[in-house]
Amino acid sequence: MAGTLPAAGPASAAGPQRLTVDLAASEGPVMLGANGALYGLSDDGVPSDAVLEPLKITSISQKPEGGAQHPNGDALTVSTSFFRNGGGEINVMMQDVYAKWPYENLGIDDYLPKVDKIVKEVSADPNSDRFVYIPFNEPDFIWYKLNGSDQAEYEAERDRFFEHWKTVYHRIRAIDPDATIAGPNETGYYPRFLRDFLTFAKRENVLPQIMTWHELSSGSLRDFQGHYDNYRALEREVGIGPLKINIDEYANRRDLSVPGQLVQWVSMFERNKVYANQAYWDAAGNMDGNVVRSNIPNGGWWFFRWYAGMTGDTVKVTPPQPNTIDTLQGLASLDTSRRQAQVLLGGSAGDSDVVVRNVSRPVFGRTVTATVAEAAWSGYEGQHATPRVLARTKVKVADDGSVTVPLRGLHKMSAYRIVLTPGGSGTPSPASVPWSASYEAEDAAVTDGKVYTQGTVANANGYAASGTKDVGSLNQTGSKVDFTVTVPQDGTYDLAILYGNQSGRPATQRLSVDGGEPATVTYPSTENWTYRAKKDVPLRLAAGTHVLTLAKGDAEVTLDRIDLTARTGEPSASYEATLADIGGRPAYDYSSSAGVGTGALVLRAGDRAVFDVYAPRDGYYTVVPRASAPVRLALHGETVQAAPGRPLRLFLETGNNRVTVTAPHSSVRSLDVRGDGSATGTLSYEAATAALTGGAKLVPSAHASGGSYIGDLGNSAASTAEFTVDAPRSGRYLLVVHYAHNDRRDNGHAYNTDIVSRTADITVGAGAPRKATFKNTWSWDDYWTVAVPVDLRKGPNTVTFGNASAWAPNIDRIELGRVVGH
Repeated sequence: MAGTLPAAGPASAAGPQRLTVDLAASEGPVMLGANGALYGLSDDGVPSDAVLEPLKITSISQKPEGGAQHPNGDALTVSTSFFRNGGGEINVMMQDVYAKWPYENLGIDDYLPKVDKIVKEVSADPNSDRFVYIPFNEPDFIWYKLNGSDQAEYEAERDRFFEHWKTVYHRIRAIDPDATIAGPNETGYYPRFLRDFLTFAKRENVLPQIMTWHELSSGSLRDFQGHYDNYRALEREVGIGPLKINIDEYANRRDLSVPGQLVQWVSMFERNKVYANQAYWDAAGNMDGNVVRSNIPNGGWWFFRWYAGMTGDTVKVTPPQPNTIDTLQGLASLDTSRRQAQVLLGGSAGDSDVVVRNVSRPVFGRTVTATVAEAAWSGYEGQHATPRVLARTKVKVADDGSVTVPLRGLHKMSAYRIVLTPGGSGTPSPASVPWSASYEAEDAAVTDGKVYTQGTVANANGYAASGTKDVGSLNQTGSKVDFTVTVPQDGTYDLAILYGNQSGRPATQRLSVDGGEPATVTYPSTENWTYRAKKDVPLRLAAGTHVLTLAKGDAEVTLDRIDLTARTGEPSASYEATLADIGGRPAYDYSSSAGVGTGALVLRAGDRAVFDVYAPRDGYYTVVPRASAPVRLALHGETVQAAPGRPLRLFLETGNNRVTVTAPHSSVRSLDVRGDGSATGTLSYEAATAALTGGAKLVPSAHASGGSYIGDLGNSAASTAEFTVDAPRSGRYLLVVHYAHNDRRDNGHAYNTDIVSRTADITVGAGAPRKATFKNTWSWDDYWTVAVPVDLRKGPNTVTFGNASAWAPNIDRIELGRVVGH
């Protein structure tokens, strides 16, 4: 292959690892089974439609309506947004009706009326056939003792569980005869019990329709294949199945949000065609660590977006070390109708050669374009822009039908995607990869601080940290970390700081270069000091070596790593049309590999392409369709005609924006987006400009943009805040609400962070109110944004906020931008 990736680190002295993909060895259709999450949704709107729909989630697990285990995440409530965004099944964790953890054991007679209520409510739902009942959760240690070494005790406990399983099973079926029931749902894979359970359940005709168990240790990366093979052998031995399998809790804190860890889990589940849901260790509503706030992707989200983009069949992948913890693993797909092969891989640092065998000449031709991109770890709450393309290279298929893609300087916590498409004529545009370097806090000079070790193989439920370590206890007057960095040329650099802020409010540090005048860096709150987020700061540096100092400001901040990236111009990204989501039956044209290298998507009447476009902040961006003929773009309920290559000025919200492209007949290569969110042309109104009624009041705050916010809003129909906005033109606008709240419900156990969302009814003029959901912002002084499409008439319009039945969030200010700007 002509050209290699730019080194992201020192080359491996032992030579590249080899990961082999065999396009001729199908494993069956891509199932996307491993993208689920326990309590991945907390409310309708958390997470947002724009980050939920692209993931094509096949199953989630939530509590029964009104369940006392957590304050939100009720199955029927979140089903509205889940099904609206193409979701598959919802597992109802029935015992989460109880408040305590482990569940209070009040006896089966207490549980059965609760079972009745749950089943009656679910079976009455119009989508009842898409719910799955899970009547017991981790029964091997909750209510029963199913793993004891004393055989007599085991048999007594086993038989007691069998009796209760049969009773509850029949109770469910009596109310919902077509119910799908899953279990037994143990904490791990225990073949002694499962053999007995399957034998009993077959004999008594109470087999679950879905087999479930949990994989919740680092060892699962080594052992799951053996568990799966053993289970299928048990089915054959007992004479049942094969049953559908859902590993309805998988992975640990050190894995969640980390693309290089997630790819190891997902690859083993997908190749075995089992469903799987990530475990819920922290807060609900962020797809278990893969969504920042409500609408912002992190590195984990982009990995799952790539996974959702795989089509056709998965094919056999042979990693360097199969079934080995924290090693290079991968999954791959081949879609012969789209003429695409995709490989997702990661989990190991250093160098690798990816050898793709049996690249069919009738499908791909004599040459292919290989496009390589990286989804890096950005923390649980660290924003991640569109994954950077590292290489676009045209390569001849070898005589033996293979293509070798060399990857150099891989990052252990990153995942990588390789896309092979027919080469055609022409040459793809070279990838633009700016200079970048990373510096670990634990390797820097630390004054009055302490190096801590976080999540590791041995401490799997420790939080993820770059290099497994961070620097905390920076709480003394003289606490600081000095990073020695070297940059290649004069210019502006983007400084990304991976951090944790445990102070319960925005916290500051003082940033200085070579001992110069310090600037203040303000860090938003995080869930805790180890729940990593990312702060971006522009920095002007001269070529050469410098000492960057981050010193204690007004509160304690934990530091993990800093990244320096040369700023090469206005931020930009090209979104390949042939990798977009599609509707209808568009054609794939690879006659030319010019531009982004992946050919063109030919749209006709009834076809559509949907692009996931990232914006670092709310504001205007320049959007250019690379197409052969005019197309129409739909965004936030607005549609606009676009001429080929002609720039449009569109208002995007922070995070992900779904842009739909249609055309009577047009070949679309890409959607190109540039900018950093211009505020020019937006309308902005501070809290003090609103008319307040019914007890809502203006509250002074140093953290609010105008020095005050609207508090005590809602909890009465009389309590409202009314803004009068002056629209320069009629049309569809995006209303951006800057808000804060730290509403929580202590459920009596510290197992999870039980934050809750607030809602507000938003009314424009005399129109119908629209309910918007506002996720908890971790403190009362951190202001986040939620964007709501609204229609305004030219001239004065009233925008009124209220909530007749509960408290609304505190409001700092509002902004409005016409979706199609000028």
